[in-house]
This record gives sequence, structure tokens and C-alpha cells, in this order.
Amino acid sequence: MKTYSIAPNVDASGWFVKLEDVAPEKIYDAKDDAIAAAEQMAKENSPSKVEVLDKNHNIVEEKRY
Repeated sequence: MKTYSIAPNVDASGWFVKLEDVAPEKIYDAKDDAIAAAEQMAKENSPSKVEVLDKNHNIVEEKRY
């Protein structure tokens, strides 16, 4: 199962979408845009999951596809 994570950058001016611990990361200006992109990638690569992380990298939301 692939894991897509969404996390804010250091100053919370953007949101990273990352496949597991593989680079490169994509950055989005809005959290909603990052979540939508990660969900689309997860749906296309099922089975997958999307994890939304806070600034401390704790999981605040998880969805499976």
C-alpha cells in the first residue's frame, strides 16, 4: 500500500504532497489543493492511503483508497 502524506512547510506558507519518503515533493499554496491532489493520486494507485499531518508531523486525518 502506498502512502501519500500532506504536511505544511516550515513557515506554513505551502503544503507538501509526498509519496512515502520518496523525493521529489510537490508543494501547493492551499491545504485543500494539496489534499485534492493527494486523494487523486491515491485513487489512481489503489490500494493507497492519504495522511494529513500537522506542523509536528502528527497524523490528524487518514483516508484509504
